[in-house]
Amino acid sequence: MRRTFQILLLSLLALTSVAAAAAEKLTKKQRRELEEIQIKYDSTMRWGTAEDALPYLDPEYTKAHPLTDLELRRFEQVKISSYRAGENVPMPGGRVGRSAEVRVINNNTQAERTVRVNEIWRWDAEGKRWLQASGLPDLWQDQN
Repeated sequence: MRRTFQILLLSLLALTSVAAAAAEKLTKKQRRELEEIQIKYDSTMRWGTAEDALPYLDPEYTKAHPLTDLELRRFEQVKISSYRAGENVPMPGGRVGRSAEVRVINNNTQAERTVRVNEIWRWDAEGKRWLQASGLPDLWQDQN
């Protein structure tokens, strides 16, 4: 039992070292800017409209996955009552991922439900800013 615990502890330390090494590729300024833009994005998702969130999206993503007017109008049918994001996780290519728990209220029925969404953030070296590279959250994933 003790040996198993030691192996698990060493494995955890090795994984933490790998994650820390990957996170070190970001500068302190980039990490601070990521946190700041994510706070603004979370607030926009919670209190704003889908149109307010569009400037946070990666233009490369929106070009490949253009939003239709119908998709934008669907966001008018719901109110986000909570947007709680988890920790940032380093990903290959200098990207950063995180998941968020989103509580959504249907404006017509007033029924609330919880949706888990995953985000990918990309550093735009040319614009010197972070972009949300996975699109607006799919708040209807379980209702199709």
